Amino acid sequence: MTTHILITGASRGIGAAAADALAHRNHRIVALSSADGDLGQPDEPARLWAESLDRLDGRVDVLVNNAGVFEANPIEAAGDVWLESWNRTLQINLTAAASLCRLAVLHWQQTGLGGRIVNVASRAAYRGDSPAHWHYAAAKAGMVAMTKTIARGYAKDDILAFAICPGFTMTGMAEDYLASRGGDKLLADIPLGRVAIPAEIAEMIRWCALDAPPSMTGAVLDANGASYVR
Repeated sequence: MTTHILITGASRGIGAAAADALAHRNHRIVALSSADGDLGQPDEPARLWAESLDRLDGRVDVLVNNAGVFEANPIEAAGDVWLESWNRTLQINLTAAASLCRLAVLHWQQTGLGGRIVNVASRAAYRGDSPAHWHYAAAKAGMVAMTKTIARGYAKDDILAFAICPGFTMTGMAEDYLASRGGDKLLADIPLGRVAIPAEIAEMIRWCALDAPPSMTGAVLDANGASYVR
């Protein structure tokens, strides 16, 4: 049976690479980007889910939450500006993903067919991030906890959930960050000697979406060149 897959954040980087990796098997894919809707708006996840479900003939088998933003939010900013930035990052990186997970779980409970969720979190979920990125680390830690909770709560319904925690990956966001923080110093902290490439993370997404054994549900997979081991 053809697998129907919904991916967010698919315009570039990891999301685009994941869509490409999954397309090689001729699955049906809806690959969403910011051009399709602003996940910073609370009503958008439900609208995008409904539209995607329609495009996939009423069935989604796999949800990949990859959309995210990585924007500096220094504590020296004015209080209202800092809070606005915090809320925007939490909305896009966590709350929108949670809304889509909720709709997916309800869909699979209704159809009785089960399904898979792959949430792309970050190394920051475990080791934290820079002083200007409290919000990013908090959102990704929340995504990991949410994934584990979904796995524990709905395995009985054949609903599986996995999280992937990349370190630096050569996407637009990482390139900007490496340039701003001094790339050589950051690379020195990665025993592998380089950041990940999107295709590596995409292969992990593909495997979790299609081939990972059900007993792995709730697993969190690291991909950080041994820069953070646990």
